[in-house]
Amino acid sequence: MEKNSFTFLEDLLKEPSPSGFEESAAKVWRAYAKKFADKVKGDFHGNSYASINEKGSLRIYMSGHIDEIGFMVKTVTNEGFIKIAPIGGIDGHVVVGQRVWIYTEKGRVYGIIGRKPIHLFKAEDRTKIMEIDQMWVDIGAKNKKEAMSLVSIGDPIVIAAGFEKLRGDLYVARAFDDRIGSFVVAEALRLLAEGRNKNKKSGKNKKSGIGHNVTAVATVQEEIGLRGATTSAYNVQPHIGFAVDVTFASDSPGSTEDMIGTIKCGGGPVIARGPNINPRLFNLIVKTAKANKIPYQVTGVPRGTGTDANAIQLTRGGVATALISIPNRYMHTPVEVVSLADVANCAKLIACTIENIRSADDFLI
Repeated sequence: MEKNSFTFLEDLLKEPSPSGFEESAAKVWRAYAKKFADKVKGDFHGNSYASINEKGSLRIYMSGHIDEIGFMVKTVTNEGFIKIAPIGGIDGHVVVGQRVWIYTEKGRVYGIIGRKPIHLFKAEDRTKIMEIDQMWVDIGAKNKKEAMSLVSIGDPIVIAAGFEKLRGDLYVARAFDDRIGSFVVAEALRLLAEGRNKNKKSGKNKKSGIGHNVTAVATVQEEIGLRGATTSAYNVQPHIGFAVDVTFASDSPGSTEDMIGTIKCGGGPVIARGPNINPRLFNLIVKTAKANKIPYQVTGVPRGTGTDANAIQLTRGGVATALISIPNRYMHTPVEVVSLADVANCAKLIACTIENIRSADDFLI
């Protein structure tokens, strides 16, 4: 991965982006996209758009949602403890004992998630998953008045976990799901912009997808219902759409290959196949991967995928849609793991596929 790209990824992952509170991450994404996109903008919902070749007649849309799961300040007890509510699908198994950051108008407040000690549980309750409403955040406040001087109702909260290297090209971070997807679509657009500019400088008039109207979107609020993809795809009115998300890796103990297939971190981007996917676009992606010697994996999904691809496919009169995913271990925990080689290959695969697109009619079924 290029140095500038890696720095962008680090900067993006430093920012909090719970659904509905994506502004700071969006600011980083837009600043990076401005370096190569023809136009960068936002909308009333919070989606971030970066585009090239706006005059192109064939409209291609790429989305990766920039929001993450998290918590919200709901109430404060008289003793100064903060009761919380989940934003998105929180795994109750991994919440207790976590350190957190609360993002307020005055800055970041550090806290910890507490609960009643296990010793004080009844025997029959010790094996049950603790409900979020039975937990709280302790910021060390003496009472409600002190706590309320530091935080406000509705402030977003994320787990205090950063971006670290494991071994090789495996990295761990909170919420690769799906800030890594927003990173990929920005990188794919960068590759297309650089290819276009290279052709212009060389004087070549090569007909390719480099001349299409391509828009990358960092969508918001996917974790609470594909909301940003719904509004942004409606705005862009694409003929063809690529969704980028993470998917379950099956290469760790306890994973069930019968349910999710054989998906390995480092095995390449995962191309979805099924009713949510345009079959001709699927075929082109696989053909492109083979031609460019890009490693890939295939997963069968016999229904809607539960990703931005759902919303894209059903936009207006329908969109030829694909879903390409990054294998991810430990999804919806503070220690999600991905391979940066998979990430780079995903961006390359999308860019190369778009270069091979000639006409929207090629995807009529």
